[in-house]
Amino acid sequence: MMGSAAAFDMARSTGVQSVTLADADIERAQEAANFISKAQARKTAPVRAIAVDAADENSIVALMREHQACLSAVPYFFNVGLARAAIGAGCHFADLGGNNTVVRKTLAMSAEAEKNGVALAPDCGLSPGMASILAGDLVRRLRAEQKSSRSGRGAPQSARKPPIDALKLYVGGLPKNPMPPFEYQLVFSVEGLINEYVEPARVLKGGKIVQIEPLTEAEEFRIRGFRPMVAFHTSGGTSTMPESFEGEVGECFEKTLRYPDHYKLVRGLYDLGFFSSEKRRLKSGEVSPRELTAHLFLEKLSGEEPDVTIMRIEAHTKRGVLSYTMIDEYDKRTGLTSMMRTTAWPASVVLQMIASGAISKRGGIRQELDVPADVFLREMSRRGIKIRLTQTGR
Repeated sequence: MMGSAAAFDMARSTGVQSVTLADADIERAQEAANFISKAQARKTAPVRAIAVDAADENSIVALMREHQACLSAVPYFFNVGLARAAIGAGCHFADLGGNNTVVRKTLAMSAEAEKNGVALAPDCGLSPGMASILAGDLVRRLRAEQKSSRSGRGAPQSARKPPIDALKLYVGGLPKNPMPPFEYQLVFSVEGLINEYVEPARVLKGGKIVQIEPLTEAEEFRIRGFRPMVAFHTSGGTSTMPESFEGEVGECFEKTLRYPDHYKLVRGLYDLGFFSSEKRRLKSGEVSPRELTAHLFLEKLSGEEPDVTIMRIEAHTKRGVLSYTMIDEYDKRTGLTSMMRTTAWPASVVLQMIASGAISKRGGIRQELDVPADVFLREMSRRGIKIRLTQTGR
């Protein structure tokens, strides 16, 4: 879902000369390539389909050598090997990420990547990804505001960092018309979804990095035009922000948005052990609860109804709240879901910024520190993704 949407965006971008869609299933890759060719209304970069196994590093290196940049839209557990292959091939690399351990292993190769002139950009999707970029921009805006305020009072430039009480990220991909009993529709990788529900969340509390149990600290979330939702901790959403803002931001977290009945469902499954990877021996053989749950999620939660993506990024200080808000919906014209638009397109934009030199840094790329938000926001606006900046006082 995400790979085809990213290729769709790349093919219609003026700076792109050609696009390759690689998949273990050549029929799936060809189907996506045909869709892109038919959907584009104007002349675009040629898109070809090729069969390759993401676990076959030698084949991946050979393919990457033919390209300037590569985006991984396969399950997160392939990404370390793909990043290693990209370094060997001299090919810039980005992924949709979402797994804390994988991100850290990828960034551990930063020095080698920089030596080879390669950029490694993990976590380039919606959240982490776009949400991280916007959160970083809010921090920089508050830094500049605080610096200006100090300068007016004649305070030394070396004064302590500005007191940012909290960075609060709320993000959810939801069906536009939720139906009972699940009130949810699977709009991205089932492995990525379960990973969010089962791994601990890394957050800042009191300016220090701590780990929080997933599916906890639920709170009500309201936004105009929608029923009340539940926001709760899931893994991966903060990515590298806790390290980037430790000591500068008091509290930093990302919470997933769902409708109340769905939250109750997944919390119950979690408590019962349905997300466990531990094998259980049955009369018919061995199976892990997670494998079974993934299979059932694909069967019961898949659908093609219109979806909506909601994102609000808030920076809280004693003076008020500075925030970004986005509400995006399924696009009837292209047939792309909102989750595809808001996850795959940011990744495509960041990768193109790296390839074009708009992001000149090589080695590890942190979304909140290294992606220029003004350029990124301009590119998202050109694609019809509307993101609004607001400020409220206290």
